[in-house]
Amino acid sequence: MTWLILLIKVPAEPSRHRVAVWRELRKAGVLSLGQGVWAAPDVPAFMRGVGQAVELAEAAGGQAVTLQASGRTAGDTEHLEKLFTEARSAEWFEFLADCHKFEAEIAKEIRIAKFTLAELEEEEQSLERLRRWHRDITARDVFGAPEAPEAAERLKQCATDCERYAERVFKALHSNDGDAL
Repeated sequence: MTWLILLIKVPAEPSRHRVAVWRELRKAGVLSLGQGVWAAPDVPAFMRGVGQAVELAEAAGGQAVTLQASGRTAGDTEHLEKLFTEARSAEWFEFLADCHKFEAEIAKEIRIAKFTLAELEEEEQSLERLRRWHRDITARDVFGAPEAPEAAERLKQCATDCERYAERVFKALHSNDGDAL
């Protein structure tokens, strides 16, 4: 596995430039190895985010150097892969927590019988956000974090829960003394 190593230096002030570069790299799933040093597997999933971060750094008057590297020893390679997979595991853990929140929200709406189109649209938007997030993490999960299969199952369950909620909303809307929409 070849890695991209980024060395980024951005002027201290104004801080918004450093924050913008940091956000872009974090959003792309690039691994921070230390102050101004980042790493990512050299695969297409990271190219856009790395390129944008380099552009942001240079536009702010900073410098960016991108290197291709590999571990010098098998231990070095394993260490980088482990760090990278731990970062993906943390993302999956957060994703799973949001799936739990989504499922709890659907259960609450059913419990209080809040069967409105507005609420259904809100829940569908939340489900779509989970789907996008799952796609993004999956694209970055180069080495297959152990939480990935559970995350895929939980996303399927969220979709099933949302579909069941939608059925209840439509049933409630159409059973209102025979009134039609």
